Amino acid sequence: MTTITARSAAVFTVVGIALALTAAPANAVGTDVVTTVAEADRAAAVSYWTPDRIARLDSDDHLAPAESVATTWDGAVPPGVGRLFLTLVPGGDASCTATVVPSSSKDVAFTAGHCVNGGLDRRDNPIKVTNVVFMPGYQHGEHPRGVFPVRAFAWPGTYLGPSSALDDDAVIALDPVDGAHVADVAGTQDISFDRPPSPVDTTILGYPLSRLARGESLVSCVLPATLKTNSVYSSWRSDCDMAGGSSGGPWLEDFDPATGKGTIFSVTSMGTLNGDGVTQNLSGAAFTDAVHDLYQRAGDL
Repeated sequence: MTTITARSAAVFTVVGIALALTAAPANAVGTDVVTTVAEADRAAAVSYWTPDRIARLDSDDHLAPAESVATTWDGAVPPGVGRLFLTLVPGGDASCTATVVPSSSKDVAFTAGHCVNGGLDRRDNPIKVTNVVFMPGYQHGEHPRGVFPVRAFAWPGTYLGPSSALDDDAVIALDPVDGAHVADVAGTQDISFDRPPSPVDTTILGYPLSRLARGESLVSCVLPATLKTNSVYSSWRSDCDMAGGSSGGPWLEDFDPATGKGTIFSVTSMGTLNGDGVTQNLSGAAFTDAVHDLYQRAGDL
């Protein structure tokens, strides 16, 4: 078996440890590592993600085998959930999943750290993360709730990069679109840093780049999650088999299908592949005080 990060099928491998850079150098705020994106680069990112470019990302060349446990989502996309698009330099275009969460700015979404921390290339140079936009409610090429450019992103200083499972979490701050904040347009999912009892009934959501849904529709697993602890970190484990692109997708307890709302207690971080490239299970980092502090500061990004 191979343990992998689940950013997208195009980058479905473990890479080295580094800090990602975009338009401005990352800098520490408290114990967080923050990267800001220049206004011109935010506008360019929105223009970059044309329907044709998204279709190329979702083409057969990038698709993992279809899931057998996870199923395509039936109905409207739950509040706050959407697809996160980005470009790795070097590495190419990729996608993750993110979810809008309550914040003082109404502009914050939560995702996995490795979705915005590119790590190092084979020559130990930082992999830059550019062209970052969020499309809440994405479904079959449509983004009825808008395309939100990312003005900043941050991960806790305790997260060491894509090969690390500890604190693999990040926040993204989004520009309002036509004066509207993403929380008002797309809604939010609650988030809790109180660890639920294990096992916990869990709804996992994501946009895997697989032959099941091609990244074009939301996919879900409804399964128990079990807490696993070692001497370094704790993580949640599920038999969900979502492919790459599901990274950052919410793990929700107390999910109500009638309202589409639950409470996030983790996000998809890593998975285990068999020899055929099929995901066998997923894990999500258990939230820590460092991640809680990151979230509390996110409204100021």
